[in-house]
Amino acid sequence: MLEKTNHNFEKTAIIGIVTQQQNEDKLNEYLDELEFLTYTAGGEVVKRFFQKMDKPNPKTFVGTGKLEEIKYYIKDNDVNTVIFDDELTPAQQKNITRELDCKVLDRTNLILDIFAQRAETSYARTQVELAQCQYLLPRLTGMWTHLERQRGGIGMRGPGETEIETDRRIVRDRIALLKDKIKTIDKQMAVQRSNRGAMVRVALVGYTNVGKSTLMNAIGKSDVFVENKLFATLDTTVRKVVIKNLPFLLSDTVGFIRKLPTQLVESFKSTLDEVREADLLLHVVDISHPDFEDHIESVNQILQDIKSADKPTIMVFNKIDAYKHLPLSEDDITTEKTTKHYSLEDWKKTWMSKVGANHTLFISATDKLNFEEFREKAYEAVREIHITRFPYNKFLYPDYKDAVEKEED
Repeated sequence: MLEKTNHNFEKTAIIGIVTQQQNEDKLNEYLDELEFLTYTAGGEVVKRFFQKMDKPNPKTFVGTGKLEEIKYYIKDNDVNTVIFDDELTPAQQKNITRELDCKVLDRTNLILDIFAQRAETSYARTQVELAQCQYLLPRLTGMWTHLERQRGGIGMRGPGETEIETDRRIVRDRIALLKDKIKTIDKQMAVQRSNRGAMVRVALVGYTNVGKSTLMNAIGKSDVFVENKLFATLDTTVRKVVIKNLPFLLSDTVGFIRKLPTQLVESFKSTLDEVREADLLLHVVDISHPDFEDHIESVNQILQDIKSADKPTIMVFNKIDAYKHLPLSEDDITTEKTTKHYSLEDWKKTWMSKVGANHTLFISATDKLNFEEFREKAYEAVREIHITRFPYNKFLYPDYKDAVEKEED
């Protein structure tokens, strides 16, 4: 008999600020994403707070009046966790924790926690632990009560090193050890990549939760873990895929996100070697998400950071089955047409048309809509790279349509 399981979500409040660079609409988008991150980590958002400021308060991030309001709310409603949308400085985190007397996290800490939950392999766990140690090091002061200076007096005279310095040294030693461990694993993975021969390598890249793993499962007949949560995939999965007798390697990589912690970018750079060494990128986009253009920009920025922005790329607009737009009647002359009113056909006439018909696709990985077109474009792109590398194989792999006809005959 199956036991009934109860999920106890932590009651959480999330906090952001409206600045000159970030208006209220943009903040709401970020807070929506932060709420989804909180749900993924096991929290339930019961209240949102925001404040209009020129810049964050260097001591408490928000103003003292807003902090008082938050303090009274969390006491009255038994909220034990508050999460800030931006990264807090060690001083801000210390001051806010002292004032609110509850668990205080920022966006970086939350993402690190999700990564720690999702890490399955030894490699992923090592990378996450390295990022956590690098985040923790400047925040040791005041994190635990025992990290205060040793009291003087009889029996308390030590060699002169305080507990806080001891802990810092331990964390620094741990960081050095983890970096050495990652270097060793990197060498092993480099050997594995070199053993794959001269096969064409294709990498799935994109924002988190856009359907990369679902697409991987659909095209590669794989069993990669899929869930409608952020960062379901941390470990890179590589599979051999064959389309019409043409073999290539397809890799599913970790998803990107806006305001990605620098510690994670650094520690996960080795995971992104699959992207660096790929011959072709399939940039998967969730077109049903209202901010998908921002997501594309974020991914392109990270690709630029890892020097992979100039690789041949096919834009794969996924989840067309879930795409909805606000219909606009032809006789409506008062409402201004915005991107919210664009149908898929309207989108195809925008900047997407400049990308080129051979470099854009509109599919649904779950319902396999337009999947034959996807297979054809992937085949043709891989074939072009392959015959450039091995010109004598041109007759071995004909055009996709010729391959279909040959198969039918």
